[in-house]
Amino acid sequence: MTENLATTAGRTTRTLLMCGAVAGPLYIVVVLLQMLTRDGFDISRHPASMLSNGDQGWIQIANFVVSGLLFVAGAIGLHRERDPAGWAGTWGPQLVGVCGAGMVAAAFFSADPADGFPPGTPLGPPTDMSTHAMVHFLVSGVAFLSLVGASFAFGRRFATAGHRGWAAFSMATGALFLAAWISIFTIQGSRVANVAFALAIALALAWASLLAAYRLTRLSAAAQA
Repeated sequence: MTENLATTAGRTTRTLLMCGAVAGPLYIVVVLLQMLTRDGFDISRHPASMLSNGDQGWIQIANFVVSGLLFVAGAIGLHRERDPAGWAGTWGPQLVGVCGAGMVAAAFFSADPADGFPPGTPLGPPTDMSTHAMVHFLVSGVAFLSLVGASFAFGRRFATAGHRGWAAFSMATGALFLAAWISIFTIQGSRVANVAFALAIALALAWASLLAAYRLTRLSAAAQA
């Protein structure tokens, strides 16, 4: 009976980690496809969140919801699979979960149209920010900070465990993401900064998914041992 429960728990954890492993690539691919097909969208001028506007905005809204829920599931898997490792061992998975929840919340509070997107929108930033756009900005900020915190938490954990490669990858991801995020405020309107931030988001989401995939391979190896 105990063995059957352990087997079921292991399968559940693997399924949750699989969800986390596909979350990042799914989000990135869907955004890339929209970048190539949505008229008037320019990643150097428009953040991906603006894709929630227009007749095809439902695609990005669904992308936020599905990818966010997959990240939440992956975070639960990371929590179930973790080794006792102090602050990083408990807070790392939880911060990934907060990021996923922030993505889901961002789906329900869209950013305002701006700078010619969707087509027909006046050029330049909106004169006033709507309430739902302010909430979107808030939940996105919470998600970004959580992802930065998670990368440093796991980086510390990996460093303590002697996994230098993963420690460096995690720390570098958090540092680059934070630097790119700050740059869009310090040099507002810079197309280079906007592209760098978009790439940093993709890197951070890919890191979170690779982390889930790494934990999945460890769990599978342990089950076969």
